[in-house]
Amino acid sequence: MNLHELHPFHEETKPRKRLGRGEASGLGKTSGKGHKGQRSRAGASIPAGFEGGQMPLQRRLPKRGFKNPFRVEYAVVNLERIAEKFDGASEVSLEDIYASGLCQKNQAVKILGQGEVNFSVKVTAHRFSKTAAQKIADAGGTAVALEG
Repeated sequence: MNLHELHPFHEETKPRKRLGRGEASGLGKTSGKGHKGQRSRAGASIPAGFEGGQMPLQRRLPKRGFKNPFRVEYAVVNLERIAEKFDGASEVSLEDIYASGLCQKNQAVKILGQGEVNFSVKVTAHRFSKTAAQKIADAGGTAVALEG
């Protein structure tokens, strides 16, 4: 059986609306559109947010602030998490951080300084806080910040 061969049972389908097929059908004459008005006309489609000519809500409300299109959202990882996941490791790369589940793949990673590292380790990430870089250096390791 293939996906394109699947179909509902005949009893589970609704018959389509047959508009304008006489008064007895229940959808004759005006075809379920009522009398007159904007929605009764042919080709009637009203844009989302249209309020009958009144100034729409999204235009009445003031704009506030500034949205920076180049803002980079960092996934933060504390040193204590690195210490518990990679205890005794000599090198921790971005791929290792992604694989261990500390953050989602392809996110920019920033290492923060909460916790302690008591072993020498080379950590590669996009950014480091000053305290995190200092703690890694104090333990005899190196903090490698990636460009971009």
